[in-house]
Amino acid sequence: MADTPVLYGYWRSTAAYRVRIALGLKGITWEHAGVNLVKDGGEQHQSSYRDLNPAGLVPALVWGDTVLSQSLAICEFLDEVRPEPPLLPAEPADRAVVRAIALDIACDVHPLNNLRVQQYLGREMDADEAARTRWMHHWMALGFAAVEGRLEARGAGGDLCCGPVPGLADLCLVAQAYNADRFGFSLAPFPRVARVVSHCRGLAAFRDAAPERQPDAD
Repeated sequence: MADTPVLYGYWRSTAAYRVRIALGLKGITWEHAGVNLVKDGGEQHQSSYRDLNPAGLVPALVWGDTVLSQSLAICEFLDEVRPEPPLLPAEPADRAVVRAIALDIACDVHPLNNLRVQQYLGREMDADEAARTRWMHHWMALGFAAVEGRLEARGAGGDLCCGPVPGLADLCLVAQAYNADRFGFSLAPFPRVARVVSHCRGLAAFRDAAPERQPDAD
């Protein structure tokens, strides 16, 4: 395998943001390859990128001869090839809870809020910016409420979703919180979620992965 993996992503992509955090938590040095999702109709649609990732989405991680896609699959791959520090807890029940929180975000919120959905709503459904924002806020509210409920059910009110080190649930939550901030959605009704987000944003791996700190940020 190559010494330095290459991450194809876009600075504002929350899915790529998750992987950047995971790489940082693992202490893995990586190279950035920008895929501009809005320039010239979106570089993700070009054949050169589609050959790499047929889904035409970011991120994609090239690790030696292996090309990986889907952010959660990439994160779990990183956890398997670099087990320390872990992104998932040791106990099966705790692992299931962490995966459930990650999926609350990655399956139930993010796909309904991402760029191609927003573009479709505007182009095909004649939804103006205000309507698209209402759409996003609706799904964010449901998703963050689900996570808040899971944390409450576990009696969690600390700085992390589960366990003594940040992991898969935390990186998904922080990445989604970026979108919440960007589109004016308040986390105030979700105090457990807000505490985790605030704490994690102060950690080096999360801070270095922030969208505005990426080389392609504009």
